[in-house]
Amino acid sequence: MAAAQAYGNEKGIARIPIIIGITLQYEDRPQSAYYTHSRQWEIGLRLFLDDLRVLAGEGGPYEDVDVIIHLDHVIHRLDAGLVDWDLSQFSSIMYDASSLSMDENIEATARFVERYGHLVLVEGACDEIDAAGDEQSSELTSPEKAERYLRETGVDFIVANLGTEHRASVSELRYAGDRAREISDRIGPRLVLHGGSSVQTEAMGQLARDGICKVNVWTLLERESGANLLVHLVENAGKVAGAQTVKQLITKGLLGEGVPEDQASLNYFSTTARQAFVFEEMKAIIHRYLSLWYR
Repeated sequence: MAAAQAYGNEKGIARIPIIIGITLQYEDRPQSAYYTHSRQWEIGLRLFLDDLRVLAGEGGPYEDVDVIIHLDHVIHRLDAGLVDWDLSQFSSIMYDASSLSMDENIEATARFVERYGHLVLVEGACDEIDAAGDEQSSELTSPEKAERYLRETGVDFIVANLGTEHRASVSELRYAGDRAREISDRIGPRLVLHGGSSVQTEAMGQLARDGICKVNVWTLLERESGANLLVHLVENAGKVAGAQTVKQLITKGLLGEGVPEDQASLNYFSTTARQAFVFEEMKAIIHRYLSLWYR
């Protein structure tokens, strides 16, 4: 939200829309469950919604940003408790029955659309999603499969296998823009891209032309900012942990001789300092994406 507001102010673009999503009990990344150390997804989801209302609602610091709230990877066998919620609080939901066979996936997703499609936009996974980092490669989604899935489920958008993180083996990651265009020629601009960090830079700004109408970028935010945080902490190890700890790590061979043995500083070793660093790193990454998509 901070990045969107800053970019909008910089470019004179009023009310940039962004989608902020959260998963519930998605096994690869149960974000709502991990929102607090209670590990209760219901508590996490309520706090997530309250945070957005305070931050982006009237009088909030980001009230000039249009925030679209998305539930990602609502798992058919894990998130049954969601049926007791008021789903009109959300703009869209990704219903994930990708662990089932194609026929069962279509059947389960169609039931979800029939029940909730009048309340929210529904995004569906039209074939099996490999776990993040899985070395098992799966075939790209065919235009025929995508067309059948859209027709028989009634979803608004589909997540197809386009060769990115969720869909291909780690050694074969490469966004298949040609396949995206083939699918979009059949079904229109209804594709959602899960796994934007493997998309080539030159292709990222052209995704809309491929029929991609939504892109998930959280993995890249975590990975890039996490790596940069590590570099920052090592370069300032003395300020983070104190000279004595740095000496011990050098002796163990875990740090090099060139690391300054500074005195510990509250400006470096507190949680607030680390969060502030990651916050600025993520803002810079999002700014980079926004510069490709909003001009």
